[in-house]
Amino acid sequence: MPPWNPRIEEMPIDELQRLQFKLLKSQVYRLYSFNEFYRRRMKEHDVHPDDIKNLEDLAKLPFMYKSDLRDGYPDKIFAVERSELVRYHVSSGTTGKPTVVGYTERDIANWSESLARAFSSCGLGRGDVVQVSYGYGLFTGGLGAHYGAERLGATVLPTSVGNTERQVELMQDLHVTAIACTPSYLLHIGEVAEKMGISIRDDTDLQMGFLGAEPWSEQMRTRIQDWLGIRAYDIYGTSELSGPMFTECSEQQGIHIWGDLALLEVVDPATGEVLEAGEEGELTVTMLQKEALPMVRYRTGDLTVIDTDRCACGRTHPRIGRIRGRVDDMLIVRGINVFPSQVEHTLLEIPEVGKHFQIVVDRKGALDSMLVRVEVSEEAFSDRIPDLMVIKRKVEHRLKSSLNVSVEVELVEPGTLPRFEGKSRKVIDRRSL
Repeated sequence: MPPWNPRIEEMPIDELQRLQFKLLKSQVYRLYSFNEFYRRRMKEHDVHPDDIKNLEDLAKLPFMYKSDLRDGYPDKIFAVERSELVRYHVSSGTTGKPTVVGYTERDIANWSESLARAFSSCGLGRGDVVQVSYGYGLFTGGLGAHYGAERLGATVLPTSVGNTERQVELMQDLHVTAIACTPSYLLHIGEVAEKMGISIRDDTDLQMGFLGAEPWSEQMRTRIQDWLGIRAYDIYGTSELSGPMFTECSEQQGIHIWGDLALLEVVDPATGEVLEAGEEGELTVTMLQKEALPMVRYRTGDLTVIDTDRCACGRTHPRIGRIRGRVDDMLIVRGINVFPSQVEHTLLEIPEVGKHFQIVVDRKGALDSMLVRVEVSEEAFSDRIPDLMVIKRKVEHRLKSSLNVSVEVELVEPGTLPRFEGKSRKVIDRRSL
């Protein structure tokens, strides 16, 4: 699809790298000179802005962690005066003290520009109607997608989450062509529509979905596209970086991260060593133009790879692969590393089971146990116990082969497991209870 901003999006790689270094140098000098947190952190690591002589020297700078944001609550790390702020967003604080992110007018403009570029790379534009079914308010998802779509000239339907039957009706009545939401909520919308006698594929104008805020697999994408008849695009961002900012393009071969806005590294989660392109590790991001809450070498906790090759769409900016999971989502079961995305990947290759599952980890005596509860598909569901036992053994065998650890499987009826309007919660770890 044609670029929204061709001068930037198709910039030659060497020119892009020169721009990145110029922006990095300027940002580091600004923070060292005017921000107490960054100046102290750089001094503690014996590094000065003059030590940054090329992009590779980024690795000399200290990491930033989410704990720094919590320790700096509410605004101790901000790099502008309060009078320059035009908005706050605040995390839920479900895993500790909440984090507060401030925005200047320029921060909001860059956020909107980033998503306008991203949406246009998938073919979205003037004349499209975008249903934003992410949460609005303190959560960044809804407003980010909203402003990006409006910047592009599309029409926005701000449904937020909930009242799903009404969302299906509006999707039909207002001829919605794109939706932005979590993949689990889109699945729920599809199920509710079918109960209403409506096929998203046949009875609506929906053509594309921008899905994120939770890990989802390539198999899940295939299921969604085949079932709903749309193109499903991965969208990425975190509250700390601004919110959802980046998506795949029409090639669906990785998420474009605009190099004039963000500088990427992938590091070994254990050692912090910078890894080569193509090696999987923890995504670390430096925001190059952010004013209110600059982020230098922020460790996101997301596991992915970087692809620096020019995309087939013609855009030169680096891409990241699908987020495979989070460093802190990893389960260790009897000494084996297990990611929920691995479980989803395996289950979605088995036609007899449905789209929803739940992992329950417990400890029986001295040993860990792992139970996977999964819905049987409508087509395969039966009241004959022997038929269900065949499916159960098949699923257990596939999971053991994939995860290298024995797993107990519990088959449940279609529609039994909980559905979520926001981020899905697929793991229950009872070992710490």
